[in-house]
Amino acid sequence: MSSSAEITRKAKSNLALAFICLPKDRKRDMITFYAFCRIIDDLADDLDIPLDQRIAGLDEWRNGLQQGFSKPDELQQEIISLIERYHISKQPFLDLIDGCSSDLHVQRFNSWQDLQDYTYRVASCVGVISTKIFGCTHPDSEKYAVTLGHALQLTNILRDVDEDLLNGGRVYLPLDDFAAFQYSEHDLEARIYDDRFVAMMTYQADRADALYAEAIDLIAPEDANALKAAEAMRKIYQGVLKKMREDNFQVFGQRYSLSKPKKIAILLSSLF
Repeated sequence: MSSSAEITRKAKSNLALAFICLPKDRKRDMITFYAFCRIIDDLADDLDIPLDQRIAGLDEWRNGLQQGFSKPDELQQEIISLIERYHISKQPFLDLIDGCSSDLHVQRFNSWQDLQDYTYRVASCVGVISTKIFGCTHPDSEKYAVTLGHALQLTNILRDVDEDLLNGGRVYLPLDDFAAFQYSEHDLEARIYDDRFVAMMTYQADRADALYAEAIDLIAPEDANALKAAEAMRKIYQGVLKKMREDNFQVFGQRYSLSKPKKIAILLSSLF
């Protein structure tokens, strides 16, 4: 088993699960790309790795993509080959590294626009690269990827509110929305669950659902087949969002997910 395949297998991600919808060669290349995403994300988030090593690891990837790797390892060689074969710009790879690097330090987002800048760099740019590997050709497919990326990452943020607080006091919800619902960061840190919190989370969920609907409208008929894996991801994450909404966002102390049979049913419906 290649190092990329091993990294992907261990991750047990919804994204990796959706690769079943892809032809063999594109599936292999998406596994390589996912391994890159996983490595970059772990360098940003794995608190067991000393901070200086995480910074050095991200800098190595950034400098290697910009100037060439001096002694590329197997995954680095595979990523360079991927970029060349699919004629992908290096910029979205660099955007992802910069987005994940920003998580090395506590940050706050004053507005939805500020948060969108972040969700583009950690999610939408992943979609932009993926559309190239999927074989999309219509210009709207990149718009689809950007919009879907915002929706997926916002869903992640809602699901992971408690987990992010535990991981260095991270708060990703826009501060102006806290003010609008008269709910504070202090309330969040104290895990105060009340009508204000539910209203604020519902507002964010409505925003995510609007983005999912916008993404669907951007699917070009000629790329619909190529976007099967992406659509499987949308259905899974929108299912998680629906589950949270129906449970009134009781995210403190639990992490919402869909059952494996439900995910398989979604994948099969997307595939056929």
